[in-house]
Amino acid sequence: MSYSKISGLLGKNAEDLLSHNSKTIPREQLHLPGPGFVERIFSDSNRDSRVISNLNAIYNHGRLGGTGYVSILPVDQGVEHSAGASFAPNPAYFDPENIVKLAIEGGCNAVASTFGVLAAVSKKYAHRVPFIVKINHNEFLSYPNKYDQIMFGTVEDAWRMGAAAVGATIYFGSDESSRQITEVAEAFAEAHSLGMATILWCYLRNSAFKKDGTDYHNSADLTAQANHLGVTIQADIIKQKLPQNNGGYKALAFGKTHEKVYSMLTTGHPIDLCRYQVANCFMGRIGLINSGGESKGASDLSEAVYTAVVNKRAGGHGLISGRKAFQKPMQEGIELLNTIQDVYLAKEIDIA
Repeated sequence: MSYSKISGLLGKNAEDLLSHNSKTIPREQLHLPGPGFVERIFSDSNRDSRVISNLNAIYNHGRLGGTGYVSILPVDQGVEHSAGASFAPNPAYFDPENIVKLAIEGGCNAVASTFGVLAAVSKKYAHRVPFIVKINHNEFLSYPNKYDQIMFGTVEDAWRMGAAAVGATIYFGSDESSRQITEVAEAFAEAHSLGMATILWCYLRNSAFKKDGTDYHNSADLTAQANHLGVTIQADIIKQKLPQNNGGYKALAFGKTHEKVYSMLTTGHPIDLCRYQVANCFMGRIGLINSGGESKGASDLSEAVYTAVVNKRAGGHGLISGRKAFQKPMQEGIELLNTIQDVYLAKEIDIA
């Protein structure tokens, strides 16, 4: 897709997003994505050669291979949101093989899904596209619903099916977060010992994070701190939602922050808010990928491009977009994934 078409999909936001010059955290202080990113960053770390090889397998696969950017297809929603809610719009994706085919045909760097989905087709496809096995989930059948991440299998199971990486979610701020942090930290250590990379979904969950009609679950300051906790337990890639506001610490009057977070390190601009998330991933040493969000129909393409432009210009590493792609006919899903990738391939779109 041409730069002009990307600009057209941004509509009224095009000028603001494509011309923004960030004056918060200088780009020169960031470890930016690009060719050779994995060796440049991880060769100095404690990750062994097998982990680095699997990270390279992810970063060097698909249409974005070798660019330092990633486009990942995540399909764990059959557990997280119920299979009916996820796959009824396109029942073909009840079949695990179609999930993996979409990732391959869509030019993705990797496919992230459940033990069951990937195990069902692992011998046929694990060597054709990097597998990211999601090892924990929020089981969504108990009544009343609860918000907790529990293990659905073992790290060794993921390794035996040929996975390049394991993925996990922590609900930071929840009553169960301490247990989840401990479980996932141990799982990530085991994954690294077996040579697999690690990806962490750094999400917030606490009813108190909604105050006076504003939802701070996606505030820049709180999500950035979740990112910082995620890289502390040695995630190799961080998945986070795009920030929607800021000032969660101040509005909720808890924890500790600093006024410079709001006066110097962020502004109200979406790129600057996302850059603060990048900064909390060790200044970009650990790649930040933002989630694509739910499918809303006709606006999906423009919303995906918006998120990709913000992430890229902030210094992030890409998008992990699922429902916007698999809740459509396969060809439309492929086109959406390719459009996201085109943002990262467009040389005219640089770091703000």
